[in-house]
Amino acid sequence: MADVNRGNRPLSPHLQVYRPQLNSITSILTRITGNALLVGSLMIVWWLLAAATSESYFAVANAVLTSWFGDLVMLGSLWAIWYHTLAGVRHLIWDNAKMLDLESADILSWIVVIGSVVLTIFTVIVI
Repeated sequence: MADVNRGNRPLSPHLQVYRPQLNSITSILTRITGNALLVGSLMIVWWLLAAATSESYFAVANAVLTSWFGDLVMLGSLWAIWYHTLAGVRHLIWDNAKMLDLESADILSWIVVIGSVVLTIFTVIVI
């Protein structure tokens, strides 16, 4: 039931008032990457099940997994694994009550962002 005395005020002004901060963006991205990893995992499980089912079914799954779309999903999953891992390490540091001040937290956030990109590129080059 709507409050008739509310006037023309927004219901949730936080989106208009607060500027997104690096820590909040990286925290939200940690949750997104954790959920997005399900897509890559499901593709791998599908590929393995297809391999156990039949040669023709495996050919279909393998064609999808090795297509440009499959390559894109796997590359995104690789980055998401590195990002999620580094963000987890950042939270372990915070759980030990270390680097909780804003400047240190921002440094850790940049380490997570830049580190995940560097480690992804390194992994692609090495493998």
